[in-house]
Amino acid sequence: MDKILRRLLIRAFHIENVKLEKKTQIKNNTLYIDSSVIEEIVSKEALISKIELNIVRPFETKINTNTIMDFIPISTKVLGSVGEGVTHTLTGVCCMLTGCDEDGRQMHEFGSSEGILKEHIVFGRAGTPKETDFIVHIDVRLKGGLPFDRELSTSAFRACDTFIQTIRESLKTNEAKEATEAHEFFDKFDLNKKKVALIKQVAGQGAMYDNQLFSKEPSGFAGGMSIINIQNVPIIISPNEYRDGAIRAMT
Repeated sequence: MDKILRRLLIRAFHIENVKLEKKTQIKNNTLYIDSSVIEEIVSKEALISKIELNIVRPFETKINTNTIMDFIPISTKVLGSVGEGVTHTLTGVCCMLTGCDEDGRQMHEFGSSEGILKEHIVFGRAGTPKETDFIVHIDVRLKGGLPFDRELSTSAFRACDTFIQTIRESLKTNEAKEATEAHEFFDKFDLNKKKVALIKQVAGQGAMYDNQLFSKEPSGFAGGMSIINIQNVPIIISPNEYRDGAIRAMT
């Protein structure tokens, strides 16, 4: 007989429009974003000189951008920790982090992707938005004349996560009845069945070739640990932890 180890409930809230307003909130399938928080975030990051925030609408991706550092889903824990409890997530929208420094150096590890956005995305794949999605574009300008090291790129990821947290805080308050869909997942254990382990090898080599594990929020940054900092040791995670965003790929 199955023994249930963890229960995870994911509620999805579909977004049909994104607007820049004076208050961050989610209402009537619209995500409203307060852009004024950007100034405060920049003031707290010594290595960042400027952050620009833009909304890329569906099918309007023939625009110039700096190197794509990451696509980040917007999800948050409402109850419990990553892998169990209740998670709220937004569909129809994601965040995109791009960046360069004041000297024009693109923030990349093994090849840059600056240029026309449409030409550098394969839409609808794992980790990329759909063509019909809105993209909240966070473009970070780092200070020039500095070594291209982990701390430089990490400051961009940290600033982006701080911004996304302002949306997460609003998402936490969404009522269950407003969810577009809800899915329940269980980590189960049965002594009478075969034990199966899936091995996933993740990156852990350098500035943007890193993975963040077990952050406070799904696919988040704050509170997590770098696979590099723990010297790439093997980590055992449950199916629900993996499903809930325990691994944040920063590549």
